[in-house]
Amino acid sequence: MIYNHEHPCYKKRRRTAGNNKYNGAYYYSKDICEHIIPYIGTDRNWVTVNLPELAKTDVNLDHSIVFIHNNLQPNSYQWLRKYKDLILVCGVPSTMEKVQFFGTPIYLPLSVNVKQIEKYKRKVKDKLVAFAGRENKINNRVPSYADKLTGLPRYRLLQEMSRYYEIYAVGRTAIEAKILGCEIKVYDDRFPDPKFWRVLDCYDASKILLNKLKEIGE
Repeated sequence: MIYNHEHPCYKKRRRTAGNNKYNGAYYYSKDICEHIIPYIGTDRNWVTVNLPELAKTDVNLDHSIVFIHNNLQPNSYQWLRKYKDLILVCGVPSTMEKVQFFGTPIYLPLSVNVKQIEKYKRKVKDKLVAFAGRENKINNRVPSYADKLTGLPRYRLLQEMSRYYEIYAVGRTAIEAKILGCEIKVYDDRFPDPKFWRVLDCYDASKILLNKLKEIGE
């Protein structure tokens, strides 16, 4: 069974999220379901978004693979304590220690559908610098003259980022910006080296995940 961005509880929450509905977890879940899960043979359930509502139901998520999206506040996954035999897929190594109490954490670098992103790459750039991400993440390391690319659906974000030479971004947004030929600028102290965001295609990530699962006896 796959519990993802199409689950009624998640869709209801997303409808009331305003501009935050265009968040990384939503689009990553779509890529996971389309480009990673089909290549993994397992009898486990999949949970690709944070669904604490499930803990209040009779849904049994024992023996599941759960993708952890919130690296800043992993305690938002406390609801997983209810279940047994969980594998927790973390996109940042430091998150593994924070969620180890809920299951077995493994590190899988963030990935994107590279070919899809490449379609948005421009031959000529016409803008200098922008911040791309949630508006509430903007801090004093982002220069005041930087344009703000916030609250945009993914296709619009990709269209706009491709115009810039420099992008302040983290996570999959930073990876996408790299593919679009942008220089990644640092604003989050947790990620002082932009080289951390290396380009990885979802299909290659599926092979890494498969090997990680084998390593822990799956």
